Amino acid sequence: MAKVVSARYARKMFKANQVSNASKAVAVAIALGVGVGAVTLPQRAVAQAYSFSSVSIEGNRRIEGSTILSYAGIARGQRVTAAELNDAYQKIVASGLFESVEIIPQGATLVIRVVEYPTVNRINFEGNKRLKDDDLAEIVQSQSRRVFSPRQAEADAQAISEAYAVQGRIAARVTPKVIKRSNNRVDLAFEIFEGGVSEIERIGFAGNGTYSDRRLRRVLETKQAGLLRALIKKDTFIEDRIEFDKQLLNDFYASRGYVDFRVTGVNAELAEERDGYFVTFNVEEGQQFNVGEVTVTSDLSDVDPDVFQRVVKLRSGATYSPSKVENEIARLERLAIDEGLNFVRVEPRITRNDRDLTLDVELMLTRGERIFVERIDIEGNTTTLDRVVREQFDVAEGDPFNPRAIRESAERIRALGYFDNADVEAREGSSPNQVIVDVNVEEKPTGALSFGGSYSTTDGFGASISFSERNFLGRGQQFSFAVQTAASANRYSLGFVEPRFLGRDVAFGLNLSYSETDVLSSAYTSADGIFQPSLTFPVSDNGRLQLRYTLRYSDMRDLDTTTVIGHPDLDGTPSTGLEVAREAGLEERWDSSIGYTYSYDTRRTGLNPNAGVLLEFGQDFGGLGGDSTFIRTKAKAVAQTKVFNEEVTLRASIEGGALSYSKGSSRVNDRFVTGPNLMRGFEYGGIGPREYVGGTDVNDVLGGNYYAVASLEAEFPLGLPEEYGITGGVFYDIGSVWGYDNPTNNPNVLYSDFSARHVIGVSIFWDSFIGPLRLNFSEALKKEKEDIPLNFNLSISTEF
Repeated sequence: MAKVVSARYARKMFKANQVSNASKAVAVAIALGVGVGAVTLPQRAVAQAYSFSSVSIEGNRRIEGSTILSYAGIARGQRVTAAELNDAYQKIVASGLFESVEIIPQGATLVIRVVEYPTVNRINFEGNKRLKDDDLAEIVQSQSRRVFSPRQAEADAQAISEAYAVQGRIAARVTPKVIKRSNNRVDLAFEIFEGGVSEIERIGFAGNGTYSDRRLRRVLETKQAGLLRALIKKDTFIEDRIEFDKQLLNDFYASRGYVDFRVTGVNAELAEERDGYFVTFNVEEGQQFNVGEVTVTSDLSDVDPDVFQRVVKLRSGATYSPSKVENEIARLERLAIDEGLNFVRVEPRITRNDRDLTLDVELMLTRGERIFVERIDIEGNTTTLDRVVREQFDVAEGDPFNPRAIRESAERIRALGYFDNADVEAREGSSPNQVIVDVNVEEKPTGALSFGGSYSTTDGFGASISFSERNFLGRGQQFSFAVQTAASANRYSLGFVEPRFLGRDVAFGLNLSYSETDVLSSAYTSADGIFQPSLTFPVSDNGRLQLRYTLRYSDMRDLDTTTVIGHPDLDGTPSTGLEVAREAGLEERWDSSIGYTYSYDTRRTGLNPNAGVLLEFGQDFGGLGGDSTFIRTKAKAVAQTKVFNEEVTLRASIEGGALSYSKGSSRVNDRFVTGPNLMRGFEYGGIGPREYVGGTDVNDVLGGNYYAVASLEAEFPLGLPEEYGITGGVFYDIGSVWGYDNPTNNPNVLYSDFSARHVIGVSIFWDSFIGPLRLNFSEALKKEKEDIPLNFNLSISTEF
């Protein structure tokens, strides 16, 4: 009986088994070959029907004949046509288990001859460094002790390439290799060429007129490649991040009144070397709109809109921002609940006035649907307790459903910083008037353990270890401890914060610290220990009040009396004066005090993205037991704004304090002493009352009962590429420390009276890979003779 191979069938079988064009060389290297199966029929029997009394299956080793016959779908005695035989062949090929398949009719017997694919013995990854073997093993679908599939191997290679592309390595190449082993087994190896990171060389904008490219680049999550490219994780091209950047640009312009802004497109051009992208955002800014008339109306007969109108804080003439309107809506809906009005919703109606570029805001009070919260389901939290997430909701099961309140709760959950992702959605519950709120979270690490070394001019070389956990035991609590040791100082501290004390919006804090400092060239040792519990809670949208109790232990000891002025056995040049000796001779002391601090911070609501104000005022009252009675007062005010299209930041601050004793007396470790982070241009204790004896080493810092420091500064770009993270600044400081009670009328005590010092300087701000650094170069315009100037200092840059 002659064999005839259909060319059309052969082409189909080739396509079913061949690998992609990009890996034909791989297929050859596999050495398994691509099987070309055939349906063998009599030449004149193409249109005939067949009936087989028996089926013979040849070539199978691992796979049962009954399994192959089930793929074919041909039963004994069934009449089949040539087309049905071809369908049976295709089904067997589609199983992916066979390298080649032949179906041969031989009289009343149907012969099915197969060559099985080998079994994967082991899977290896070669050439990978950036992605570990365990990470790659989770990506590939090919598995050991399973049938080898060229298609799956190619799909796995593509999946690995995509994983590298997410890291910005779009030049990565992955080639699957097959190594034959005995007993029809193969080893599957993925040869990986990782390539370099395809960085974003340049981010540009087209169509922007109000804000410069430099300012808009600071908005984006994606960054240009900078000096420290190996340490920058956001300078690679990732499409999902670009989409997020488009939303950030929309939010940026919308919050500044540009309601018509839109991103018309993003062009990403790949360099010829495939090692860099040039990204351009095409934008249309539109016009800036201000708030026009703001009114509150109602279609409810039992609601007086005038009551709601009085609490509206949005004023005509302010720059329009959707967030401002959202804040007003939330405020009015909270008032409705306080007034016992459930299901009252506030619908904003915006009227556009193109002539004067204003938007009238009408806040309509209306009755919402009577929908209740059936339950809140939380999933994905393996460490964080359910109650930590539930505490972010202002509603509970059975309460009226408010979509805006749910959105606000979702934002609070994300703001916790415990989760990489937090999705909050509402769906219909067991009845149409009930909803189920689903919360799906993905946790992330919240702890940090660090070891470090340090050096300072006062303490010398030192080492430190610290641990912090922002979600302690999954309870949403903050816990930290630190140990710092140096040649002249040892410090130990422990902190704990429960942000939802007794289930309320009240933070309970506990601070414990102890330090021993060797002061003034080992003339004496200062010991200081603090036990301080506190409660902090909101008193308004922007206001917080902290109440605290402080128990403090302090002592000045180990005084080297052989170096004290006036000591009868003094021999040589003294290094310690009478005042320090007198204070060090006092006994150890326990101070017990209660205190408060009120803070008002407009950044909490973020109504103005370009400006902010921080006000703080606090007092501690000693005398609740203890060895002394005193009042310590501190105040601080800081204001900041951005000008010249937000290119320049202006900042002004004033800070001061007063200390008064009615029982006992203060010592140097009680009084105020300024440092370079507060009064630039001088060493720690470089200004203020001091005991100075000419011709000796005595120049002891005594501290003062009062201090005041005012500062003006500006931060601006230097014209350097912003990816360097370097900006400049200028500052002017004026301040003083004064007020020392001189019980012995010591003539060597200087600067007890107020005397203002003036300092000017320049700053370099560097957003480095170790954190934001600030370098200050300063010059004192006015100072006292024995002050200790400091013309340069390096510190961590912080926002007020």
